[in-house]
Amino acid sequence: MRLTFKAVMVVVLTLAILIPLQMVRGVIQDRQQYREAAVRDIAASYGGRQVLAGPVLVVPYEERVTETSNEDDGRVRQIVRRKHGQWTYFPETLAMDGVLKPDTRRRGLHQVRVYEWDGNAQARFDAVIPEPADGVQRTIGQPWLSLGIADVGGLRGAPRFSINGAAATVVQGLGHADGSGVHVRLPAPVAGQRLRLDVRADLQLRGTETFAMLPLGNQNDLRLRSSWPHPGFSGMSPQQDVGGDGFRARWQIASVATNAQRRYQQEPTLASADGFANAPRDGGDGAAAWMPPADTVSVSLLDPVNPYMQADRATKYGLLFVLLTFIGFFMFELIKQVRVHPIQYLLVGMAIAIFFLLLVSLSEHIDFGLSYLVASVACVGLIGVYLSAVLRGWLRGLGFAAMLGTLYGVLYGLLLSEDNALVLGSGLLFAILGAIMLATRKVDWYQAAQREPEIR
Repeated sequence: MRLTFKAVMVVVLTLAILIPLQMVRGVIQDRQQYREAAVRDIAASYGGRQVLAGPVLVVPYEERVTETSNEDDGRVRQIVRRKHGQWTYFPETLAMDGVLKPDTRRRGLHQVRVYEWDGNAQARFDAVIPEPADGVQRTIGQPWLSLGIADVGGLRGAPRFSINGAAATVVQGLGHADGSGVHVRLPAPVAGQRLRLDVRADLQLRGTETFAMLPLGNQNDLRLRSSWPHPGFSGMSPQQDVGGDGFRARWQIASVATNAQRRYQQEPTLASADGFANAPRDGGDGAAAWMPPADTVSVSLLDPVNPYMQADRATKYGLLFVLLTFIGFFMFELIKQVRVHPIQYLLVGMAIAIFFLLLVSLSEHIDFGLSYLVASVACVGLIGVYLSAVLRGWLRGLGFAAMLGTLYGVLYGLLLSEDNALVLGSGLLFAILGAIMLATRKVDWYQAAQREPEIR
């Protein structure tokens, strides 16, 4: 009965440690929210997460249709109905090319990745203005070329447009229907006219963390290069060359492989991208990660070691650390017949939980690897000294400290090897279970349950 009671107590204490571990995870999530507030603050003054779309050709028109109706008194009445609409023409070919220059901005403790895109967009249009149907009078308005930008506040200087080699005047957005960004007005065409335009736009665009392009051409050739060595690509996978000196990426996309044109016609204002400009982004565990607008190709300037993401992943192993330590105590009591009081179990479990809080707080000020080393050495040292008295021997305390140190080392390897974390973690658990089974294979549990641990 004593053995059963002790086993139940170990389980209860292990579950009790979940409370401080969950509190630590709550602190991590709060710190993530503080960082997102810093991202939004910087995006408001520097430029949000950008999406570049176009250029596209928009031709407005007004139609007047005369309808005849018979009144109840026999008179014939003519009614003229007006309808406003617009045709949207996408480029036959669209090419974008530019350099993404990374930089860093700070808000308090937080570093936020920003960039400046220095590039151009070239589009070739071949559009025919439709003839009106019989009985329809149509007036064609003044068309415009629209270059969609998610956050025009990120523009540095005025964009330069040229149409068929001639410079064109750039104006701001014209309203909801034509989308956010910049525009160029064109002379009004006539019905049946063919518009052949070679358009080039050169601009510098600043943004925060992520840059995306919308492939609106029938044939798209999108290129991007940067000195940032840790890109994260979303959407269609590009041809890429990533190295220590940066990356080069190229997307070659046909319109039949994407719904970008349909999406733009439904929402030319890039409203989803606006939400993206201020949306939380984590890219990992612990917070709602931002996903790029559908049908875009995008690249994010990833932080190779996100301290909040790493700390949140580490806390998921906290219960395992506590459980293994408590099992070690339990086995020690069983084999060496030395009592360990429940309060002593609890204090050691709390010390393990405090490790994760130390890790988060230190990583906000120094490198994550160094933070991990300092926090683990502090906790292992504290537990080692404490257990030397609890287990009545320095060698016993150092043995448990060595076990914990090994666990912390393995956990750090799991954090660095995200892609292999599952296989490494399952292998570790198998090895630990095997060691426990081998160490206790000759234990007579019925006899052990009847023995009273020695008090010394």
